[in-house]
Amino acid sequence: MTVVEQIPDISRRALLTGSLASGFLLAFHLPVHAVNEPVQPPDVTDGKFAPNAFIRIDTTGKTTLVMPQVEMGQGIYTAVAMILAEELDADFSSVVLEHAPANEKLYANPAFGIQATGGSTSIRAFWKPLREAGASARAMLVQAAAQEWQVDPASCTTSNGEVMHTASGRKRSYGELAIAANSGKPPKDVALKEPKDYVLIGKSLKRFDTPDKVNGKVVYGIDAMLPDMKFATLAMCPVFGGKVGKVDDSAAKKMPGVRKIVVLDDIVAVVGDHMWAAQKGLEALAIDWDEGPNARLSSKDIWQDLRAASEKDGVVAKSEGDIAKGLATGDRLDAAYELPFLAHATMEPLNCTVHVRPDSCEIWTGTQIMARVQSEAAKAAGLPVEKVTVNNHLIGGGFGRRLEPDMVVAAVRVAKQVDGPVKVVWTREQDIQHDIYRPVYRDTIAASLSGGKIVGWKYKVSGSSIIARWLPPAFEKGIDIDAIDSAVDMPYDIPNFHVEYVRAEPPAVPTGFWRGVGPNNNVFAIECFVDELARKAGKDPIDFRRGMLGKNPRLLAALNLVAEKSGWGQPLPARVGRGVSAQPSFSSFIATVVEAEVDEHGEVHMRRITSAVDTGIAVNPDTIVAQLEGGLIFGLTAALYGEITIDKGRVRQSNFHDYRMLRIDQTPKIEVHVIKSGEAPGGIGETGVTAGPPALRNAILAATGVALRRLPIDRALIAGGKKT
Repeated sequence: MTVVEQIPDISRRALLTGSLASGFLLAFHLPVHAVNEPVQPPDVTDGKFAPNAFIRIDTTGKTTLVMPQVEMGQGIYTAVAMILAEELDADFSSVVLEHAPANEKLYANPAFGIQATGGSTSIRAFWKPLREAGASARAMLVQAAAQEWQVDPASCTTSNGEVMHTASGRKRSYGELAIAANSGKPPKDVALKEPKDYVLIGKSLKRFDTPDKVNGKVVYGIDAMLPDMKFATLAMCPVFGGKVGKVDDSAAKKMPGVRKIVVLDDIVAVVGDHMWAAQKGLEALAIDWDEGPNARLSSKDIWQDLRAASEKDGVVAKSEGDIAKGLATGDRLDAAYELPFLAHATMEPLNCTVHVRPDSCEIWTGTQIMARVQSEAAKAAGLPVEKVTVNNHLIGGGFGRRLEPDMVVAAVRVAKQVDGPVKVVWTREQDIQHDIYRPVYRDTIAASLSGGKIVGWKYKVSGSSIIARWLPPAFEKGIDIDAIDSAVDMPYDIPNFHVEYVRAEPPAVPTGFWRGVGPNNNVFAIECFVDELARKAGKDPIDFRRGMLGKNPRLLAALNLVAEKSGWGQPLPARVGRGVSAQPSFSSFIATVVEAEVDEHGEVHMRRITSAVDTGIAVNPDTIVAQLEGGLIFGLTAALYGEITIDKGRVRQSNFHDYRMLRIDQTPKIEVHVIKSGEAPGGIGETGVTAGPPALRNAILAATGVALRRLPIDRALIAGGKKT
């Protein structure tokens, strides 16, 4: 998810002053007190150099970097470690990583003001503060060595975990200086390295988490095992907002291995000796649900309400020039674009292991919001927050789903009825049918053309406000800053420009962040409409965009590079087209070309995908390429297949047979070209998700002449289209 595009700096003083304390730290690979994992002792700073919340160096020279962000496949542990170790001049081969504990005073994401991983903010939000933390620690180590040698600190250098005095040939390891450095004071205004002096940043280093993922040693939340642990799975009313009516558990209690049936007002859970017993016991239950007032809700109702809301005036988010005059000039085009509900369908099913005692609660899970999970679990357990311990794990797919605490709260409520620890695992069906869904959106656009350029642009986005629920302080004056992201800051030079937002909440259906967040709606609508305007102006889509990017040289450079690398303009067979999209989202600048064929049945076969990206300083180029590849596949999956539909208050989709994923044989060659840049890093984890769908849609337009304005693609509409 994303909350703000402007990442506020946090002061060096606030960072260092607020980071001197530390809490319980959890080992990177094996972070919990479980029988299949060694115990990680509490963080003890005695005898260690601990200048801030992120760095620990003991007398042996072991350097521990405490990760403020959560690893869920995006490579952030390696990249963040590179940033810290770069300025610290640590021996990177001996660096050890640990999860940060739940502690918002020390580990809050500067972009949000809370402890959260999301919105492609990990690198761009922590880029400066973590470099300052590393540089300050390095300076303290140099001070300690210089004081011992009675030399000017400026005459000392650092490298690979050592301080050296070249003139005398003396050197000390960081471990040897740990005690002395710990008694020093953080210096003021330590100079940070220039890019030309980087030793680690910019290299494609191997990820820390890959080896143990390959050999199976990594323990995800779902893998944690505790002594005498029971397993549980649960069912919720299939109708949104429904409650438990009557439960006949006579058959379930007879199932081998079933130990307990937990009936709450909105949840029924079966506890067993193993997952199979719990699942078979759940299947044996006869549950009468009180379906409540939403039993007649349908997708048709939701779309009817949203379309009606989109006709109303919205709250003005940005307005420049004279929009009425701009729209009255030249040729006008109007369009509306719609995107459906989407589920997250994370590869690791939702899960949480909980042990509730009278005076404490301990949790083992994988979450993007450590501190919020801790506080919500405390409420559910009826305990003070300091009595709740959260052991975080690597996450098998987050995508925004694990920005919600609901699975932990449900597990705690069940665990309160169970003696000893219990692992609660959601089935795939419960996961998909009780998700926190990407909202439905409807975007209406009116634009006018004059002289081959857009001279008037009126854009209105209508949809629910995730921010109003998830981060209320950020919802101001009726504007959801995520919903309008990439709409108010679109890259093109347009003299008369107007953006509105209409908050339209779907009845009963919970909505939340989905990978790509606001831009995956707005980039789709904008880039599809720009292609239609290019056709109306009689211009090549890339040339049309070039003519309006005079004030955005970074995106223009990416667009030019992708045109060259994709073979833009070269002849193609019948029913094959190339489509382009360009965007400056998440402080990165990316242009993408999809080449696709549409057969006579309307099936789409992608032939080639090319992206060029300027994401500022590339901390680890290999990670950038991998994240763009994964993001493109994720977004294109949604464009081809993704849709959650409602009938009689129920989600109709239930598993991967009717909520499809893109298969490996459908995925074409993907080429990613990373542009060298000296600018501060941008976000990359979500950028590919937003780039793929409009480029694919525009390729379909080029191949068939059919201008789709809704996702997923309508195969019946494009089956009879012809290239024009």
